Amino acid sequence: MEDFEGWITTDEAQRLTGYTRAHIRYLAGHGLVKARKVGRDWVVSRESLLAHVEEMKRLGTAKHNPWREDLGEGKGRKER
Repeated sequence: MEDFEGWITTDEAQRLTGYTRAHIRYLAGHGLVKARKVGRDWVVSRESLLAHVEEMKRLGTAKHNPWREDLGEGKGRKER
């Protein structure tokens, strides 16, 4: 049996962050937080999720800017 210490369900993640379960699945599916699929359900790394939440708070409205310096080619930025 796998060790799931530090991993939480999408329901727990929703209560912890206020994000919808659909958004948490989006983050997991796009590799923005560490996650594993267990059967038909996702479990998310609590540490990774909280780090993502903090990063989004730090960025504020800049998180919507596709020309941010921290984004490389292919992540909203196109070579001109």
